[in-house]
Amino acid sequence: MKIFLILCFLLSLFSGYSQIQKGSVKDVMGNPIENAYIINTNSQSHAHSNEFGNFTIDKTNAGDVFEIASLGFKKTNFTVNSNDFIFILENDVYSLDQVVILPKLNAMNAISKIDLLTAPVNSSQEVLRKIPGLFIGQHAGGGKAEQIFLRGFDIDHGTDLAISVDGIPVNMVSHAHGQGYADLHFVIPETIEKIDFGKGTYYANKGDFATAGYVAFQTKEAVDKSIISVEMGQFNTFRTVGIFNLLENKKNQNAYFATEYVLTDGPFDSPQNFKRINLFGKYTNILSDKSKFSIIVSRFSSKWDASGQIPQRLIDNGTISRFGSVYDTEGGITSRTNFNIAHIKPIDENTFIKSNVFYSNYQFELYSNFTFFLDDPINGDQIRQKENRNIYGLNTEINKKVKFNETNALFQLGFGFRADETTDTELSHTLNRSTTLDRMKLGDIDQTNIFSYLNAELEFGKLKINPAIRMDYFKFNYQDKLVATYKTQTENKVKFSPKLNFIYSQNANFQLYLKSGLGFHSNDTRVVVDNVGKDPRALLEQAKQILPTAIGIDFGTIFKPFRRLVVNTALWYLQLQEELVYVGDAATVEISGRTKRMGIDFGLRYQLSYYLFLDTDLNYTYARSIDAPDGKNYIPLAPDFTATAGLNSSQYKGFSGGFHYRYLKARPANENNSIVAKGYMVSDLNINYEYKKGTIGITAENIFNTKWNETQFATESRLKNESQSVEEIHFTPGIPFFLKAKVTYRF
Repeated sequence: MKIFLILCFLLSLFSGYSQIQKGSVKDVMGNPIENAYIINTNSQSHAHSNEFGNFTIDKTNAGDVFEIASLGFKKTNFTVNSNDFIFILENDVYSLDQVVILPKLNAMNAISKIDLLTAPVNSSQEVLRKIPGLFIGQHAGGGKAEQIFLRGFDIDHGTDLAISVDGIPVNMVSHAHGQGYADLHFVIPETIEKIDFGKGTYYANKGDFATAGYVAFQTKEAVDKSIISVEMGQFNTFRTVGIFNLLENKKNQNAYFATEYVLTDGPFDSPQNFKRINLFGKYTNILSDKSKFSIIVSRFSSKWDASGQIPQRLIDNGTISRFGSVYDTEGGITSRTNFNIAHIKPIDENTFIKSNVFYSNYQFELYSNFTFFLDDPINGDQIRQKENRNIYGLNTEINKKVKFNETNALFQLGFGFRADETTDTELSHTLNRSTTLDRMKLGDIDQTNIFSYLNAELEFGKLKINPAIRMDYFKFNYQDKLVATYKTQTENKVKFSPKLNFIYSQNANFQLYLKSGLGFHSNDTRVVVDNVGKDPRALLEQAKQILPTAIGIDFGTIFKPFRRLVVNTALWYLQLQEELVYVGDAATVEISGRTKRMGIDFGLRYQLSYYLFLDTDLNYTYARSIDAPDGKNYIPLAPDFTATAGLNSSQYKGFSGGFHYRYLKARPANENNSIVAKGYMVSDLNINYEYKKGTIGITAENIFNTKWNETQFATESRLKNESQSVEEIHFTPGIPFFLKAKVTYRF
């Protein structure tokens, strides 16, 4: 009986082999094309290429015709005449005809690729805005990480959104200013090749902070031409970018160097004196065994002054202008150095392993004053937040394709770690950015996260089932330098996060999905070690305090009803457990109860003509605290409705450009909605003309000169001449009409 089963198995292998086509998809330069869609027009069997451009497709015979499509390349037909073939795609003007909806969990990435191609970015702020429904705000002179809003979250600077670049984590755990602080300013936007994003808690390879979602940026492997760009505008704004191809016409090797230098004073009465410099280098080599090896080295530094947030009462009584200040000695200095080594190696045609090892050194010093003279009526309430951090880490993942009878399966087994070491993480009361009046917190933080995950994708015809499980182990250590006796305060915790997703793909133009899973974000080490064991509910609530759970579910569709129209919709729900949040501005702990958010997402991408593209995203959210009474259960600053839209033209007789607007509805600024954060609608316009090796462009931000508040908070403050404090909106004004011009030369 055993011999009979073995023979049947071998026969099935040979019969299947005769009908399996292996191939790879590359561009004209020989670089592999990932996620190209291949369909056999005779049998209707289909596949998509992996990281190496390779694919296998069954039910194929000699003489069959393959149709291969990928965004940015000409859709091409090939006749099969061998069992192993290289398919070359030619570059083309991008068209929604080329878009195929892949049967993958992150199929929405097609949307971000369309947006990146139709409306390229030229600032690190605009990079984040490429995520549908994501809004940002700056409120500290341009050098501080942006405040982020997504799916009814005021994410602060990154508490509930996991951000990475080339596998390097951006979020900072137990940061001097706030948990999850994600400063993306070390990215030169012209080097971005791909934006991988996902909303919700459904992705096994994303762990800490991936509650509202994740964003993973990937830089270019190579540049075809070197460029120098100079940009000048109002408010003493200057920006120059250089990207230089270092190994032109070198087979299997690519290297380039990029640099960015930015100066601006901003529209404020007290100049920002903002300065930022970026250096970035990347080398990639395709080795003889077809594996790929890359090295990234980058350096970023920034320095600025800031006017701070201003109270509404001073605007109303005419004391200062919208761009004035109460306490204009805010600002800071920060830097980051990154090293990243990545390797991806094929083991066989169904197996490959990818890894990256990274190191970052990060420096941060920020001066702020949100309450003016509330706590210290003599010297004022200025604070300094400072840290020196080293980050070490490893990510590795094995991918294995297996076929059981008629069922295709993909397994991913991942493992890695991240270790953060900070020295002299500080919160101090200061005067004039020079005198330390009182040290409120000072200590060293060591936090380690070791993780592993198993992800499976099982195909049953048009249905793909995606079960997954993730395990995270955290070790928290803190040495408080303000106590008389040295002691390491320590805690540890293990977290399991299961996921289960269903994807139904009728064809390359329609996908229906149901996603579900548990996620989490870690709390600040200083909170974890100081509060567990003290709270009377500690034994029961320990897990919630250390790694509060997020429970999410999404039901949605992505479809192309017409060949140049892509529509996405989603209904979703997310609930967060109770958590303790360390407030870096005051060295205090805020206890928040359970929260729930539910909403609707709608997006549309439509190609009106060969050169004209329309995009829009509408997002509605209902966000409330679960345990608070009605009327006092609003979540401060949680957006309930946002909308964006744009009309873009690409390379029509040398011209390109676009019009964009973004709308954020007014929302509660406190729990009982007695203080309201004003909404806004801001519109931008740009136009470019390309001639031979040069491009000139003009950008106008806020073309209608709207008076809008970029960030705003309900804050209690007291001015020096006031006897009583006042709680009201304090805001940073959004930029007024802003005109800048740009010249680019390619060589």
